[in-house]
Amino acid sequence: MLIHELSRRTGVPTKTIRYYEEASLLPSPERAENNYRQYGEAAVGRVLFVKTARNLGFGVNDIAEFLAAREKGLLPCQRVLNSLDARIAEIDRRIADLLTLRELLIRIRNEGTALPADDDPCVCYLLTLEGEGGQIIIEKEKPRNVKTRRS
Repeated sequence: MLIHELSRRTGVPTKTIRYYEEASLLPSPERAENNYRQYGEAAVGRVLFVKTARNLGFGVNDIAEFLAAREKGLLPCQRVLNSLDARIAEIDRRIADLLTLRELLIRIRNEGTALPADDDPCVCYLLTLEGEGGQIIIEKEKPRNVKTRRS
């Protein structure tokens, strides 16, 4: 099959299939006399494997390692399980970071709605970076150099 057929059957763009070849995730295909790539049926399964692994967040190097072990007849099960554990831990860290960010946004929102009604409605001055660490702090008072908007 030609690359466009492989793309249609797997849902992977032709540009991505070419990238998989360059990254050695797919073997170089046979070439027709007109130099078009010609893929066998096995390419469908391999592209789908790579696509699924990428969707799970595995990097090209990890996938290449999985495929190499698979081709040698070695079962990379423990390596895959270890990689899955690492991905789960990474996702847990990202969730914790997002929850922390969510709480900060809620605090800023609450501070903004608690401003006096006659104050400028802009809450932009509530956000300030603190120190070299770049931590966000909430300013309770409007800095002197901030101009207010008037209707």
